[in-house]
Amino acid sequence: MPRTPARLGVGFIGSGFNTRFHIQSWQQVREGDVLGVWSPNAKNAASAARLSRELGTGEAKAHKSITDMVADPAIHAIWLCGPNHARIENVEEICDAVKSGKGELIGIACEKPLARNVAEAKKVKQMVEKAGLRHGYLENQLFSPGIVRGRELIWARGAKATGRPYLSRAAEEHSGPHAAWFWDGSRQGGGVLNDMMCHSIEVVRFLLTEPGKPRSSLTPVSVNGRIASLKWSRPGYAKQLQQRYGKGIDYRKRPSEDFASVTVRYQTPEGLEVIGEASTSWSFVGAGLRLSGELLGPEYSMNWNTLNSELNCFFSREVVGDVGEDLVEKQNAEMGLMPVVPDEASTYGYAGENRHFCRVFLGREEPLLTFQDGVEVMQMLMAAYMSAEQGKTLAMPPKGLDAFVPAVAKGTWKP
Repeated sequence: MPRTPARLGVGFIGSGFNTRFHIQSWQQVREGDVLGVWSPNAKNAASAARLSRELGTGEAKAHKSITDMVADPAIHAIWLCGPNHARIENVEEICDAVKSGKGELIGIACEKPLARNVAEAKKVKQMVEKAGLRHGYLENQLFSPGIVRGRELIWARGAKATGRPYLSRAAEEHSGPHAAWFWDGSRQGGGVLNDMMCHSIEVVRFLLTEPGKPRSSLTPVSVNGRIASLKWSRPGYAKQLQQRYGKGIDYRKRPSEDFASVTVRYQTPEGLEVIGEASTSWSFVGAGLRLSGELLGPEYSMNWNTLNSELNCFFSREVVGDVGEDLVEKQNAEMGLMPVVPDEASTYGYAGENRHFCRVFLGREEPLLTFQDGVEVMQMLMAAYMSAEQGKTLAMPPKGLDAFVPAVAKGTWKP
């Protein structure tokens, strides 16, 4: 492992929507610089690197390969933000470059989900640990200021006075993802459950876990999952998807779920039952992306909703302009009374997340989330798919979890 630098030099794998959110958030990160980008699309990599330079978040350059980026002495850590189906291949190249002495790294931070299924998630973790690298699991919503502050207050005041919380809810909802591979069950690993439930299920667990205690202090007892294709497999909308993303995306023949809900029963160290409820949707109709959460206890509650913004704008029908996302992520309209999220990168937790993991790789903090957490989240997601397929609640962990691949990912699921 290389000597710990004063500032962390970071390279990104991937140059799309997610990477650009990270780069925007880096304007609030003082411990590191964005210095490299690699993508199979060289034009997009150059564009993302240019964005970093323009925002002053680091003198990033586009690298010709992952190995080339690892070999760059200015790069100390990799942020892995590529598509799910490339995860194993990307991690293999990083680890091979390190083990063969072509370059040195301190660690890897990987976007959610860690992989497409439990077997892949465990392989990713094993490869990184075998290469001697530190690891962090990127789950931005756990760093959202509203979630962080609300959890602190609830546990410090409400739980201290009247007992621990017993019910948590979280949801992430929007009208659908940006790139074709998200809609392809085999490449993505499923539908909205695999894509976004990783956020909500971890927010639920985070809120229910006593501050200062490990996540293992909550024992999952059972999981009940439900999935459905409510909108995008309808003929008219399936046709829209195909026109937008090409013949490979045909929701009349190979749909993925666009709605999912999961209920998890946990047992606390005191033997109490607490419940987490999570839901996700690609069929949400509203202003745009809506993240929400709740935490309830004996004499208290908290709620968080990103569309309950302090800023709103109104545009009459006389205001005609381009379609975009200048008001809120996954924006669905440009007319009427619209909520505006003034600083999405902070509100959604990217800034806090990136500050934290820079400090982790600089040896200044212990990681809030590691690849082990990514594996555990994947176990919950796959158990939820198993439950949905079998139509019943399953005790945790169900048999065959490590080898399980959802029917959605196989292309055999029928709504």
